[in-house]
Amino acid sequence: MTTPIKIDFVSDVSCPWCAVGLNALETALKNIGAEAAPALHFQPFELNPNMGPEGQDITEHITQKYGATPEQQEQSRAMIRQRGADVGFDFAMGKRSRIYNTFDAHRLLHWAGLEGADKQRALKHALFSAYFTEGEDPSAHAVLQAAAVKAGLDADGAAAVLASDRYAEEVRAAEQFYQSQGINSVPAVIINDRHLISGGQPAELFERALRQILAEA
Repeated sequence: MTTPIKIDFVSDVSCPWCAVGLNALETALKNIGAEAAPALHFQPFELNPNMGPEGQDITEHITQKYGATPEQQEQSRAMIRQRGADVGFDFAMGKRSRIYNTFDAHRLLHWAGLEGADKQRALKHALFSAYFTEGEDPSAHAVLQAAAVKAGLDADGAAAVLASDRYAEEVRAAEQFYQSQGINSVPAVIINDRHLISGGQPAELFERALRQILAEA
């Protein structure tokens, strides 16, 4: 028997643990196979909603925000690189030197969700790759449009969304909703509106949790 399962993946495209978590979650779902019929929705969260259009040097930003030394940051990057490799994601840390505002990326993801769940998922992957693997600026409209095309979305449709303020209210409302539910770090994976898995967990943990939820269902 196949059990429907709703998954809200709350995340930011500039969050490395979100890229790790998504690939791990997808591995878990692949292992579970036909037992589950997942409906995966990507929900917005901005790690740096007040970031200016020019962005900020990553090392400087993390030092200011978390107080981490350059050595601690390098250790963290090495761990993220390895965790990414474990789930088939390539972090090219040397290409990524700045952190950017991601609000327009979330507007584009909202539009992609209206075009279809598969398109939204493909765009999420394309945005993670653009930033973490290619080192591109995810606030740049040309980068966002290229990611949309890569995801199989219409180039002119993406450009029209980006040139306007469409879906700004919807994105802000969704962000406020998840914050009001106590989500203050990402990734936050919410299953069937009641089970929360926090952080970029290994695939085994996602699989174990999903199997338990399916068994209870």
